[in-house]
Amino acid sequence: MADARQASRLVMLVSTAVFINYVDRGNLSTAATLVQQQLSLNEAQLGILFSAFYYGYVPIMPLMGVFAERFGAKPVFAVGLALWSVATMLTGFAGGFISLLLLRILLGIGESGAFPCASKVLAAAVEPHRLGVANGILSFGYLVGPAVGTFLGGLLMARIGWRPVFFLFGLASLLWLIPWMRADVPKPVHVAGQVAGPSLRTLLRERALWGASIGHFASNYGYYFIVSWLPFYLVKARGYSLDTMSLLASMAYLLNAGSAFGMGALADRWLRRGASPTLVYKSIMGVSHAGAVLCMIGMMTLGETGSIVSLFAFEIIAGASYPGLFAIPQIIAGPEAAGRWVGLQNAAGNVAGLIAPTVTGFLVYSTGHFELAFGLVAALNVLGCLGWVWVMPAVTLINWQQRASKVSA
Repeated sequence: MADARQASRLVMLVSTAVFINYVDRGNLSTAATLVQQQLSLNEAQLGILFSAFYYGYVPIMPLMGVFAERFGAKPVFAVGLALWSVATMLTGFAGGFISLLLLRILLGIGESGAFPCASKVLAAAVEPHRLGVANGILSFGYLVGPAVGTFLGGLLMARIGWRPVFFLFGLASLLWLIPWMRADVPKPVHVAGQVAGPSLRTLLRERALWGASIGHFASNYGYYFIVSWLPFYLVKARGYSLDTMSLLASMAYLLNAGSAFGMGALADRWLRRGASPTLVYKSIMGVSHAGAVLCMIGMMTLGETGSIVSLFAFEIIAGASYPGLFAIPQIIAGPEAAGRWVGLQNAAGNVAGLIAPTVTGFLVYSTGHFELAFGLVAALNVLGCLGWVWVMPAVTLINWQQRASKVSA
């Protein structure tokens, strides 16, 4: 483990990186109405563009987990951030649907290393009873990213257009590389020329990985539905101006981020009082998914005020679960396997990114409203509750040497 000062510095650096990650990936949603008008796109095409990011993001992520274990998080994270920053800049020059599609895929490839690398760093640098706070800060970073990106990006786009905003945001992202390349990042552990830790076969036999992946998918489906379509929903379905949309969406994202940060601290406090990680994290995840079902029903059935209240409640409830998304695998996999585990789990979870924006686009395009989309999110939260609470066994560190001997026997 790193000393407290070094660990705190690394937590802040990786949290800043995922903040940038979510600002850059969310810009297209903020610009959706402007891009649709200028490039003559329909809602189905927008849904495909929202999902295109995940065409590169999901399949490459398990490989990025392997790279993080073999080469270390430092170079893999740096190359990924440089790639996604350039993709963001070039989006400002896109001329139509195809060029936007290709740049969104490139953006996804660049961003695919962020969470495997971040989890590798946190599992190696932070003590287990402090992972709640560390992941609360990490969650705050990626959750406040859409808030800042939507608010600042929306205001800038309303005044100077969407193209300059993409270029400026991509250029600013590159500045993160300066402190990162100077940081003392834990290096990968090798034994007899091989990367220490479990094989892919061993990982895939873990019931905990499958339970966490199911839960992560359900959680992400609701998150990506909101992040991708909330700006469009507020403008088109509720009639808000671009400025008002930016304010309301940013408030929702800030509630989400603040809830994640607070729950990370509460989880660690609960653990220090003697509760087991299994009790702490399964309780949090189960209650969060159950509450999300009620909020989606409220957004589907209530009027304008009730829908906005349900949205804000959903952001608070969902935010409470986000530290557990990565604290759970970091605890179970430990420093030996956190990068590979999160690469697999986060890839499975982000299949939701492939599906949610596109499915929502076709539902809205075919029905003219969002009710079915809200209902689908509610149903998937039931699945998420089952994944975390029933499929996943105890949240405790796995003895990988013992597991490997069982697999080879």
